Amino acid sequence: MIKLLEPQFTVERIWGISPITLKKMGVTTILADLDNTLVAWNKADGDTDFFEWHNLLIKNNIQLIVVSNNTTSRVARAVKPFGLPFESWSMKPFPRGILKTLKDFNLNKDEVIMVGDQIMTDIIAANLAKVKSVLVKPLVNTDGILTKTNRAIANMVLKNLDIKWEKDLVERNRN
Repeated sequence: MIKLLEPQFTVERIWGISPITLKKMGVTTILADLDNTLVAWNKADGDTDFFEWHNLLIKNNIQLIVVSNNTTSRVARAVKPFGLPFESWSMKPFPRGILKTLKDFNLNKDEVIMVGDQIMTDIIAANLAKVKSVLVKPLVNTDGILTKTNRAIANMVLKNLDIKWEKDLVERNRN
């Protein structure tokens, strides 16, 4: 059961993930959660760190696709300035949204990595879909009402995982 909840990587912020590291791992596509991963949940737009990181991804031919549980209108509004493709209503923790994205974009699981701020949705969905998983710290310390319960459970799980937050991708020893 614990393996289902365990991220393969833990990185402080999504923009700490280096395109060079991704290329060394054979990753061509990042699937990313939206709220509290790319943008604050209570804010529609990204900040300077996101803009700069997204430009680095483009320069390095790394594709970014948003996979969110949020509504189509919310996700579309947030990604419009970047022209990012997305999957809304993805139903995480079920792997449905990730698997649909893999199929729709003809992606190889071994070349994909899923990044999100929630164990109970993003990490479980990635692990069920059998793609690499990265847990990041949430961008803001507040959550919407639906997320608060998930976050409380995740905090209990994190205490048992001995998490070390990295600046870039460093594989955890998963016994």
